Amino acid sequence: MWGENKPGLHVTDTGQVLVCGGWSNTIIQVDTDGGQRLADVVTEKDNVRKPTCVYYSKHTGILVVGMSGDNCILVFSTC
Repeated sequence: MWGENKPGLHVTDTGQVLVCGGWSNTIIQVDTDGGQRLADVVTEKDNVRKPTCVYYSKHTGILVVGMSGDNCILVFSTC
């Protein structure tokens, strides 16, 4: 059903829930129940294409996004 675009999920050290996947070209933050979209974290405008995994470290302030197709990883500094 999802093919190579299975959704990815990461719960940060502070309890934020980040979701990516499908053809959205967006990493979003949702509430802890997953029922409400809180924010777009990074989008296609940030060169995100077919994201499959996401990781955030509060210690380094780094957001890492893995993408399918391009075999590419993007690293964003949030500090």
